[in-house]
Amino acid sequence: MHHATEISETESGLAMELLTAAQMRAAEEAAMSAGKVSGLQLMERAGRGSVDAALSHWPDLAEGPHHAVVLCGPGNNGGDGYVVARRLLDAGWRVEVFGLGDPAKASPDARRMRALWEEAGPVQDLRQAGRCDRPDLLVDALFGTGLSRSIPQEAVTAWHAVRARAGVTGQVRCLALDCVSGLDCDNGQMLVPEGADALSADLTVTYHAAKRGHFLKTPPSAALKVVDIGLEAHPASLTAMPRPGYLRLLDPGRVEARRWLKDILPVAPGHHKYDRGHTLVLGGGPGKGGAARMAARAALRIGAGLVTLGVPPAALQENAARLDAIMLKPLRGAEGLADMLEDGRLSAIVLGPGLGLGEETRQLVRAALGANRRIVLDADALSSFQDDPDALSATLHDRAVLTPHEGEFARLFPDLAHGKRDVSKVEAAALAAERAGATILLKGPDTVIASPGGAVSLNAALYERAAPWLGTAGAGDVLAGMIGGLLASGRIAPHLAAEAAAWLHVEAARSFGPGLIAEDLPEELPKLFREIGL
Repeated sequence: MHHATEISETESGLAMELLTAAQMRAAEEAAMSAGKVSGLQLMERAGRGSVDAALSHWPDLAEGPHHAVVLCGPGNNGGDGYVVARRLLDAGWRVEVFGLGDPAKASPDARRMRALWEEAGPVQDLRQAGRCDRPDLLVDALFGTGLSRSIPQEAVTAWHAVRARAGVTGQVRCLALDCVSGLDCDNGQMLVPEGADALSADLTVTYHAAKRGHFLKTPPSAALKVVDIGLEAHPASLTAMPRPGYLRLLDPGRVEARRWLKDILPVAPGHHKYDRGHTLVLGGGPGKGGAARMAARAALRIGAGLVTLGVPPAALQENAARLDAIMLKPLRGAEGLADMLEDGRLSAIVLGPGLGLGEETRQLVRAALGANRRIVLDADALSSFQDDPDALSATLHDRAVLTPHEGEFARLFPDLAHGKRDVSKVEAAALAAERAGATILLKGPDTVIASPGGAVSLNAALYERAAPWLGTAGAGDVLAGMIGGLLASGRIAPHLAAEAAAWLHVEAARSFGPGLIAEDLPEELPKLFREIGL
């Protein structure tokens, strides 16, 4: 039996991979070449699974027969649509089907599914799709994965015409098969004619595995479900590095997070504070210490055994009034930092939040990188090199994690920036990581984490994990501190530390909820850890 699962569910302790269109095609071809399944069987499973997923998502539609309009394209996505139409008709629904393109040019499997439908009802001209009364369900089976050019205007017009049909019922619910038509499933771009309104969906049902485009940029679908169609899966442990060439989705769910994080977090029976590591956070001058204090607090809360905040002497009194468990030391420029780092017990460094822009910060970055510690570079530590990014790249090493937002990334890697590149955000981050020789965490609702050697992960605050209240001052400073706290023990690779911190950052925001400010994030971690069962 093939079933639909929410995107947040994974097998025990295992990670989900987001596929490109080519990777999905290869998985299907491998199964068919091995004689394990036919194309018709895959199409039948996809269509049946889509109906089951939709009725599970909208229980009221399962209570009795309703009215559906199915828009079928010229390819295999259209073939899936004909299966959906047939299954709904069998359930007693009133079903209208409209087709696009010359059926003679479709694949044999798609032609066969169209013929099976035509034994029960007609395939009408897509240009007539706006006629008749409003349906309960609109099924978008026009274009699936592998799209590389804009969908035709007639497809856009037909979809909008059905949504605009007159009737006494509520708004038409839209189900997209595999992806919303027009979505480039590799990079998240919407490919529609210039000036046309893009299509969207209330639910997308995709097959075997979610695709990259479902999670990059702002998804055109409100919800996403994955249907198992019987292809071979390649699960991997979240405690191992992602396999090169594939994009790992960080969404284990709360239950499996316990197994994952028990191996990732530095807290374990019998460990003392130096086993958990000592994180040094560098802060700015008087009146500029809030960002560093939040980073330091986050490092301590996530599990670092000790945290020291280093600040200019003039800022000592201000910070002393605000700190207890976090230690405080005077920082006298780059030379003072070098002297401080002669203490080998200082195992990780976080610098950038509230540090200030300019040569003094550049000198601190060079001194910190020269000490070859595990290090997080954020905010001002990155922006201070915006006029000479090569100077930063020349000093980086594989124990470093850079945490730019899109603007900072564009200044460090201008040829890979949004609007100046033909590659996706995933590819841009991966190329930047190779060039820098360090881990890159490129922030956003679709945060990409990339490391040299091709390891790439995605932490998506989208669909049911959406946390819009994370867009608040200081949230990035807290994330930098969380990574620094996980790096301190030296037990895990920088990539794995960045993954866990990014996932916990979103989960803490979701746990707290609306009204969140950055100071709340570290204080939410103990509650979150208890809920996870750590």
